[in-house]
Amino acid sequence: MPSYLRPLLLAFGLGLLSVSPAQALDLLKKEGGAPAGEFIILSGGPALREWENLRPEQVRHDRWWGNFIRAARIRMDQIRAQHGDQALITWLVYRTGYELRSKEDGEDHMAKILSVQEKVKCRLVWFRETDTVIDYLNNGGQGVSRATTKIGNFEYFGHSNKYCFTFDYSGEVLGASKVFLHQDDLKRLQPGIFASRAYAKSWGCYTGEAMSAAFYAQTRVRMIGARGKTDYSNCWKETLPELSTSSGRWVTR
Repeated sequence: MPSYLRPLLLAFGLGLLSVSPAQALDLLKKEGGAPAGEFIILSGGPALREWENLRPEQVRHDRWWGNFIRAARIRMDQIRAQHGDQALITWLVYRTGYELRSKEDGEDHMAKILSVQEKVKCRLVWFRETDTVIDYLNNGGQGVSRATTKIGNFEYFGHSNKYCFTFDYSGEVLGASKVFLHQDDLKRLQPGIFASRAYAKSWGCYTGEAMSAAFYAQTRVRMIGARGKTDYSNCWKETLPELSTSSGRWVTR
């Protein structure tokens, strides 16, 4: 038996993987083993100020272009700190949204994203369509095959509602999304692509109200999601998104 499998089996036996990815993978790190499966971080795109400035002040989004990039970087830094260079991290980023916001802001946000990739040493996969995300989850890419490498960790940073991840939101149409992953799209995910007891979390708004249940029904992986809105405004303090109100809560469906 490969030596890195022994701490994995111990983690399963102790039930740590059902508690949190940090606990289980801390054990792997202490035992010198490799992380189980691929870490996938998915980032949606920002809104354009052109559209959002037409909305009432209290419902405007994305004053800062990098909310979903900074939050993803914080999480990937955590993964690297916990699991070292052995961890396979793939970062899927909605390219069109950042191209549009770069043009609007007159800044090269694409170069900033590439600098995050270089710092974190992750695989960067740009996408423009939902099909690219579905294909990567199902089949892997860049030398990764789902036959040998399962998804051990899946997290989403971006706009969302109770039924879908909205990769584009107020990017091309005011208050609307042209590119999204709806809960019905989850039916296109193939069985067996996630590792046993994989960890999944959506850091977007409202996902725990419907989409998390649909995710579990298709994948048999429980996805943590928010009841209510999430708040990215403190990510500049190197903290992950928080619940927006005291009545909101994280739920596992």
